[in-house]
Amino acid sequence: MKLDLTDKKLLDLLQKDAKQSVKSLASQVNLSATAVYERIKNLERNQVIQKYTIILDAEKVEKEFLSFCMIQLSKHSQKYLLEFERKIKTLDEVLECFHISGTYDYLLKIRVKNIAEYRSFMVEKLTDIPHIANTQSAFSINEVKSNKGISLIT
Repeated sequence: MKLDLTDKKLLDLLQKDAKQSVKSLASQVNLSATAVYERIKNLERNQVIQKYTIILDAEKVEKEFLSFCMIQLSKHSQKYLLEFERKIKTLDEVLECFHISGTYDYLLKIRVKNIAEYRSFMVEKLTDIPHIANTQSAFSINEVKSNKGISLIT
């Protein structure tokens, strides 16, 4: 599906606030509410919009400890990679997991309550996954920028 400028504007607006009414969106892109509704439905059908979600205040839900963990597997076989990926998807503490290039194989974004909970996660869950040869963790001191959306309009 090829996105035109209006689609991109709608997506940009929805990423900033998905609770906006169709009427409000229509006025911002100079289209009728019906046209905007049809465009949004088309974007959903084509999986450009995959889902709607909310962003929580990590401190208020007691998950303020943010860490990044790099994982190196003992071997780069397809079996080991797929097994690791299957198991990592079951861990709720892992917000994001990326297969990366370089010395390490994976980069995990992990959010828990505190350092004690992180240690428990590492000892009881993460290092229980077979074929992990090495891990390296880095902890967030301050969140400088966190953009949850993808910029479409430059």
